[in-house]
Amino acid sequence: STYHAMIGGVVAVIVFLLLSLLIVLGHYLIRHKGTYLTHEAKGSDDAPDADTAIINAEGGQAGGDDKKEYFI
Repeated sequence: STYHAMIGGVVAVIVFLLLSLLIVLGHYLIRHKGTYLTHEAKGSDDAPDADTAIINAEGGQAGGDDKKEYFI
């Protein structure tokens, strides 16, 4: 009887520690899911497609209409 109580207590402590670890890890992952700073051209958010975004973007290359290359 005492043996079963000890085993139950140990199992309860292990389950409690695992649940606590899961909660802390989940909180950490959700909190550090941040956004990354990219070097996209300004003004490209409102463009309907990639070609228009490149043409209308600030700091884009001049003469971008000469060649178009598509990768499938």
